[in-house]
Amino acid sequence: MRIRTTVAAVSGALALSAFVVPAAQATYEPKPAPDRAAALAAQVPADEIDGDTRITKVVVNGGKALSLGTTAKKTITAEVTATDPEGIYEIHSFLWNGAGEDIDNAVGFFGPTSPTGTCTEVSATTSKCKYSIVIDPALMENKTAGTWKLWVSAIGADGDSHTDSVAGTTKILRASTLSANASPEPVVQGKPITVTGKLARANWDTDVYAGYTAQPVKLQFRKAGTSTYSTVKTVNTNSTGNLKTTVTAASDGYWRWAFAGTSTTAPVTATGDYVDVR
Repeated sequence: MRIRTTVAAVSGALALSAFVVPAAQATYEPKPAPDRAAALAAQVPADEIDGDTRITKVVVNGGKALSLGTTAKKTITAEVTATDPEGIYEIHSFLWNGAGEDIDNAVGFFGPTSPTGTCTEVSATTSKCKYSIVIDPALMENKTAGTWKLWVSAIGADGDSHTDSVAGTTKILRASTLSANASPEPVVQGKPITVTGKLARANWDTDVYAGYTAQPVKLQFRKAGTSTYSTVKTVNTNSTGNLKTTVTAASDGYWRWAFAGTSTTAPVTATGDYVDVR
């Protein structure tokens, strides 16, 4: 069994430094990463503005949620734009998870692969930096599924700074799977069709997929020759994540299940199963 720490992850070359705001012309020197969330949180400033540096725009993962399974690592991008009348010296960022907006409540961190990202001067006063943050499911825990916050510190060329512990947010969700099977095939018109399936989701604590219980899942039908599915009924998964219901055969077409997702679990739609009605 894997032994997990309170820190979900510290990733990449950044090694999550102390993030002390340097004076103008200073050299940024990252320090070794702490191995506990509380230690890291104590080293970084939270929300503060010193001078006229401003973080003006933050986009995390293109505004989309990340669906994360149990084995494959995935990369989240973060784009940060900041401005200062004297120009921008550096921008730093990392993802953290925890209650509210207080980084003292953090229980997990992911740092970017490069401490300062890839930056472009938009103008003499404004810079835009892009970061790649690798998310490893082996370092995730179920309790950290949901909203993750992006801590950002922008440093002006004159030493001014703007630090925001929740400059942006993204969702890292437990990936889900869903199957569908309709039978018998073929079937006589007017006779019953039984549609089964199973809804499962990634369990980051055990590194396997497990049935997702007591969840509403829509049964949908698409008539042969058309392109649109319509919802026929909603069925709740049982104690093992299985689904089963009966409908009347009316015409040839495809049957599938569709799950809308939750605050911690990604949505998923099964592949349609064709039934020939005679």
